[in-house]
Amino acid sequence: MTCISHLESTADGSTLAAGELHNVHAGKPLLVRYDLDAVRASVTPRQWAERPGGMWRYEELLPLRDQANRVSLGEAETPLLHCPRLGERLGIDDLWIKDESRLPGGSFKARGMAMAVSMAKELGVSSVATPTAGNAGGALAAYAARAGMSCYVFMPDDTPVVNRYEAVMHGAKSWLVDGLIHQCGAIVREHQPAMGWFDMSTLREPYRIEGKKTMGLELAEQCSYELPDVILYPTGGGTGLIGMWKAFGELAELGWLKSEKRPRMFSCQSDTCAPLVPAFEQGLEHGVELENPETKAAGIRVPKALGDFLVLRAVRESGGRAMAAAEEGIRSWMELALELEGVPLCPESAACIGVLAKALKEGHIGAKEKVVLFNTGAAQKYVEVMACELPRIKPADWQPGMA
Repeated sequence: MTCISHLESTADGSTLAAGELHNVHAGKPLLVRYDLDAVRASVTPRQWAERPGGMWRYEELLPLRDQANRVSLGEAETPLLHCPRLGERLGIDDLWIKDESRLPGGSFKARGMAMAVSMAKELGVSSVATPTAGNAGGALAAYAARAGMSCYVFMPDDTPVVNRYEAVMHGAKSWLVDGLIHQCGAIVREHQPAMGWFDMSTLREPYRIEGKKTMGLELAEQCSYELPDVILYPTGGGTGLIGMWKAFGELAELGWLKSEKRPRMFSCQSDTCAPLVPAFEQGLEHGVELENPETKAAGIRVPKALGDFLVLRAVRESGGRAMAAAEEGIRSWMELALELEGVPLCPESAACIGVLAKALKEGHIGAKEKVVLFNTGAAQKYVEVMACELPRIKPADWQPGMA
């Protein structure tokens, strides 16, 4: 049973009712707040652990009031994998990857969309729309199909082909747009009154962040509530990083963490699309706005994120950093994770490998620290980045010396 209290505006701190449909307030995202005393009185970490695995077991810290409205495709707990060979190659002793590629649709977007669509169903929504440059559109299409909702998806015309196909195959009415993700988002907002759809864009509704928050709750449980020293997270819209930092704050207020230490949050981007990095370095509240950025990591090609100030706030509060990896290294870092550990690292998370190597060299991360890197999607969804030429032979031509 949820212990939701109200929604809070990040613009001015004002309070909005939780049982009503909202997008943003004063142009800024809304955050869900809970009655933490009621949470503490209702459940313990041990009781969470005794429930069936997956994101829904944290229901007291999630917003859904009626579990009959749950829209699920079987969101299981994702593994936290120790990666000693990759760590050794990079020069770090205790490296872990939390592999979100195991979720429905092959990405972490399943968490956010499962929660957002469930809440939309509970609040009477029948039609949803979103811009997407990667996995969000396919995830929304899948959960909308599961809920029986109509779905509209707008994508930049260079969106990865698998992401395009999955939206269409799930029945979403989908378009390629001659522009970037923020221009796709403008279409959704401009035509919302005429079309009657609900805007599911990143941080333009308050519940995707609550689904993404479960990455932090799950990680805390997997670490026995002793959080790691560092978290590396690929950042486009930043919902996952904001959500995890929110989760850690809630756990701390509940008194369930074993120490006051929280992870230093590293926001990772490509150096060809890094609006948060100069903002962090210059002490700015908001990211800079980029024109026509390009990167293989489609999911973090966001020229200007609505919640950039929340990402920067979390990074600074944690003692972390916003850093960029070299774009030209993305494919090789994907290959490194696949070859050394068998983990299907997506291009966005490959940028985290580059940031980790750079942060180790510059002394921002210590070689003895426990580091968790989030793999937010499956490498297999990025066939354009994975493309390679294989040698062709006739069956009789192969010899052991060729190996």
